[in-house]
Amino acid sequence: MKEKAVVLWSGGKDSALALHEILKAGSFEVAALLTTITKDYDRISIHGVRRVLLERQAEALGFPLEEMFIMKGASDVEYERELLKLLTEQRTNGVASVVCGDIFLEDVRQYRERLLEKAGLKSVFPLWNRNTAELALAFLKLGFKAVVTVVDGNVLGKEFAGRDYDEKFLSDLPANVDPCGENGEFHSFVYDGPMFREKIAFKKGEVVLRENRFYYCDLLPAFEHEK
Repeated sequence: MKEKAVVLWSGGKDSALALHEILKAGSFEVAALLTTITKDYDRISIHGVRRVLLERQAEALGFPLEEMFIMKGASDVEYERELLKLLTEQRTNGVASVVCGDIFLEDVRQYRERLLEKAGLKSVFPLWNRNTAELALAFLKLGFKAVVTVVDGNVLGKEFAGRDYDEKFLSDLPANVDPCGENGEFHSFVYDGPMFREKIAFKKGEVVLRENRFYYCDLLPAFEHEK
């Protein structure tokens, strides 16, 4: 019998690749995709993607979606309280592990491990210590399609927001930017790939600057014929 697991799900490429890896290995039953939503904006926290697109994404993947709502500017204490409450419920329902898409940030891994241990859950890192340039190319070779939803203006220009995450995007990145954006240089939204029952249709909206630093490309839900 497979062990039940929840996937920490941002809607972006790293969580999609982590999900793909555990499904390929066949050792887990995915009980839910767990996403943090900023309630004030009704969008995926940090990635800035509208909740309706997240829900279409989960439906296309065929997994239950567990949404955790936090307020804008929520403290670490508030975030942890909400997450622990939700994870405790999942453990009661038989979940034993949580899958994370982190690649090499040791402090982030240790933080997650400590938090999950409080909930009585194990942590799983399918992408850990993999070469990020190789991971980026593997993501594309598998047939995943993603769009860059936000970039850190301290390291990338506005023109990178809203671009397709493809080989041209990777070749245009400055040498100091990680190909997977592991240091927070950019974030993405995956709209198609080998696990998807159907492609997520959307239109690119305007690019806006937030906090005088981050460029967000708004993605507008659409139907295939409206793209």
